[in-house]
Amino acid sequence: MQYKDYYAVMGVERNASAEDIKRAYRKLARQYHPDVSKEPRAEERFKEIGEAYEVLRDPEKRAAYDQLGSHWHSNQDFTPPPGWQAGGGPRMHGFEDVRFSDFFESLFGGARSRARGADEHAHLTITLEEAFHGLTRAIRLTVPGRDGQGTVRTLNVRIPKGVQHGQQIRLAGQGNPGSAGAGDLYLEIDIAPHPLYRLDGRDLTLTMPVTPWEAALGAKLKVPTLGGPVEVRLPAGSQTGQKLRLKGRGLGGTNPGDQYVLVEIVNPRADSERARALYQDMARELAFDPRAHWGAL
Repeated sequence: MQYKDYYAVMGVERNASAEDIKRAYRKLARQYHPDVSKEPRAEERFKEIGEAYEVLRDPEKRAAYDQLGSHWHSNQDFTPPPGWQAGGGPRMHGFEDVRFSDFFESLFGGARSRARGADEHAHLTITLEEAFHGLTRAIRLTVPGRDGQGTVRTLNVRIPKGVQHGQQIRLAGQGNPGSAGAGDLYLEIDIAPHPLYRLDGRDLTLTMPVTPWEAALGAKLKVPTLGGPVEVRLPAGSQTGQKLRLKGRGLGGTNPGDQYVLVEIVNPRADSERARALYQDMARELAFDPRAHWGAL
């Protein structure tokens, strides 16, 4: 019987965290799923990955496996140490009534077991407005089958108000079917870029163009927010890069974010005789040197 290096199968270090192992499994499972992969030995690799993940995802199985030590290498002849016993019945992700490798059976026992279906992962792109208000979206999913044919399902998914970019929504029992029940579907939310707002967590930043006289004299201006326009007071003497904070005007949720208004002074074009004359008057009357702090060069 040959030893299986489950860490090498997953492509992770022996001290990898549970999150590292889960991330590696998701990537490899997508790459080698036999119903969609064109990789050589895809089905065999998929089973190896599932078996490795079954051991490394379970703290008890992983601890028992690690007791064997790190001096073994893949494909070496292997016999369990005398008196070896490791509890915990096997549960293979993504296969029904699957036969585990002899190596797995020698460590954990049980050639076959009822299997829970594999978890599935999908992405859903929504607008920033939809993230702010929440929505119910009908999504179509293709559930792969063992015969290579897929079954199309339609699910109505409720997206809560204030959902964040990268947040996962768990739909219990909506993953791949299995003899011991279906896995879960994890829907990762992608918020599409917006023409006005820049999103950072729950906070929003909006660049507000202002005229030189609005910045110099101050002004009351209407500013768009996701919840509707609000009036803000631009202080006299404002400069480009200055930020105004609208508390609680970002994405909602338990801890609503804020909206920041970034001041950007925009100069009118000197594209007429009158405009050029006005700029010349300003140069004479104001005698302003924005580089005076440089000193004598």
